[in-house]
Amino acid sequence: MIAQFSNSKMGPMKEPPPLRKLTIVAKDPGLHLGGPEGPMAITQVAVPAEILAKGPTGYRIKVVDYNATERRAYLDQQDYQDPQGELVDPFACREGETLDDASYQDRLIRDPNFHAQNVYAIAMRTLGIFERALGRRVSWSSGGHQLHIAPHAFAQANAFYSKEDRALLFGYFFGAKGKPVYTCLSHDIIAHETTHALIDGLRSRYTEPSRPDQAAFHEGFADIIALLSIFSLKPVVAAAIGKDGSVLEGEQAIGLVAASKLDPDSIRSSILLGLAQEVGVALEGAERGALRQSVKMSPQEGQALRVSDDEHRRGEVIVAAMMNTFVELWSKRVATLGRFDGDRYNLGSVVEEGAKLAQHLLNIAIRALDYCPPCDIDFSQYLASMLTADREMVPEDEFHYRDTIRNQFAAFGVGLPDTGCDSEGCWTRYANPGGLVYARSNYAAMTRNRDEFFRFLWENREALGISQRAYTEVLSIDSASRVGPDGLMLHETICQYVQRVDIFGAEFKSVLGAERPAGMRTTDRVTAYGGGVVILDQYGQVKYHIANRVEDGKRQRERAEYLMENGQLAAREGPDRLHFSLLHREQMGG
Repeated sequence: MIAQFSNSKMGPMKEPPPLRKLTIVAKDPGLHLGGPEGPMAITQVAVPAEILAKGPTGYRIKVVDYNATERRAYLDQQDYQDPQGELVDPFACREGETLDDASYQDRLIRDPNFHAQNVYAIAMRTLGIFERALGRRVSWSSGGHQLHIAPHAFAQANAFYSKEDRALLFGYFFGAKGKPVYTCLSHDIIAHETTHALIDGLRSRYTEPSRPDQAAFHEGFADIIALLSIFSLKPVVAAAIGKDGSVLEGEQAIGLVAASKLDPDSIRSSILLGLAQEVGVALEGAERGALRQSVKMSPQEGQALRVSDDEHRRGEVIVAAMMNTFVELWSKRVATLGRFDGDRYNLGSVVEEGAKLAQHLLNIAIRALDYCPPCDIDFSQYLASMLTADREMVPEDEFHYRDTIRNQFAAFGVGLPDTGCDSEGCWTRYANPGGLVYARSNYAAMTRNRDEFFRFLWENREALGISQRAYTEVLSIDSASRVGPDGLMLHETICQYVQRVDIFGAEFKSVLGAERPAGMRTTDRVTAYGGGVVILDQYGQVKYHIANRVEDGKRQRERAEYLMENGQLAAREGPDRLHFSLLHREQMGG
C-alpha cells in the first residue's frame, strides 16, 4: 500500500516520486537561441522530489527572499503541490504556451517568485551532481541541514557564499540602459556559489589563510562545475550549437550541424563555455561578452598567471586546463562520428557525446576532493588527486582522459607534486598497510567514530608521520560507495584530520625544520597547519595517506612568506578568512 499523509489545507497527499521537474533559466538571460533576437534558453530540470514549503523551502535549501537594500520581503505566492497532493511546477507553460514564447518568458523574468524557484532548483541540481559523484550525502559546513538562499539580497553587482550567514546571497544591478540584471537568474553564478558552499562542507579548512593556490582553487573549481554542468541540459546545448539542416531517416528528421562549428577553436568561442554572459555584457559591454571565458586563455597566459595574487585570475589556470581538456576530447569524439554530405554531423549524437564527456569530467573533478589533503591545497596536488580518483574507478585509460588532463595542466604550468606520485601521476598507495597497528582499534567504530579513528592515528603516529607536538583533530569520517563504468562498486572510507601548532618565530627552525622567513621577528606568533586524508579500503586497511605534514619545513616557510607579504601571518579565524563577497565584488568590478 502506498503510504499517505495529510495536510490540513490540502487533504490526503500521495508519497512523492523520486524526482520532480521545475522550470529554470538554462544558462542566463544573455543566451539567446538562434541569434540576439531569439528566445532565452528556458528548460525544466529534474530535482529530488519533496513536499516544499513556502520559499520554496525543502530539506536542504531554504529560500528567504528578503531585500536588504529596499528592506522588504517578497512573499512566495506559489503552490508546489496541488489539492490532490500531486507535485506541480507553478511556472510550467500554460495551455497554448511554449517555452520559447516571448510573453511567457517575459512573465517569468518579471516574477520574483520565479527567481526564487530558479535558485532553489539549480542549487538542488548542483547538490545532486556532487552527491551522485561522491556516492554519499554532502553536509553544509555550518552544521545546519538547510542552506539559506536570498535571490534579491541587495542592490549590487555581486553574489557570494557567506559561511557566517549559512547563505548564498545574490545581488542585482542596472545595466547601461537601465535594464535590471539579476545574478539569481544566471545558472553559472548559482552553480558557482553553490559549489563554494559544497567545497566548504567537504574541505572546511580551504577558507583559512594559506598559499595563493588555495583561494584560487576555490574559485577555479567552482567555475569548472558551473561550466561542465550545463552540458547535461541536452536540448539547450543543441539549440545553442544550432541546427544546419536535417535529413530524413525513415519518418524521423535528424538535425544536422556543420563540421566547421565543431573544430577546437569554434568550440572555445561557444557561448556555452563562457561564464555569466549577461552579467559580463552589462558590466563591460558587448565587446567583453562573458564574465570569464577561461578556455580562450593561451598556455603562455596561463603560465604567467601561476604567480598572480588575484584569486580569480589565478584560478582561471585550472579552469583553462580542464575546459581545454573538454574541448580536445569532445572534438576527437565528434570526429569519430559519421558525416552526412561530407561536412555535417548528427546534432543529437554530437550533443550526446558532449554530455557523456562533461559528466565524466565532472565526476573526476568532484571525486578528486576525496583524495586532496584537508589544508594548504595547491594545484599540483589537485591534479594528482584527479588522476587518482579516475584510476580508482577506471583502471584502463582507454579514452585517454588522464593523459589529456595531465598534458593540458602541464601546458598551463601545473605539474605534478615533487614527491608522492607514481609514474602515471597518481598518488602512491600506502606502502605497508600491514605494518600498521590495527589490533587496538575497533574497525566498525573506526569508520564511524572520530575518537576511535583518532586512537588509530595516535597508535600509528610514527609510521604515518604525524607530529606528536601539534594539536590534532579528526574532522570527518565519510563512507562512499561509487559505481564504475563496468558496474562494479568501489567502497572506501575517507577520514580527514588536521594538525595545528602555535609557535614563536624563534622556534621556527627547531619545530618546523626550516629557517624562519626574512623579516619574521623572534617574537612573532606563527600558526602552522598540516593534515591529511586517510583512505581505507573495504577491508579497513589504509589504501592512501595523502598529507601536508606540519613538519614540512619548505612548505611551511613558503606559506609563512606569502602570509607575511599579505599581512595575514597570525590570521586564523574571523576577518582574515577567505571572504567570497570581497573576491566576487572585485571580479565584477564593484
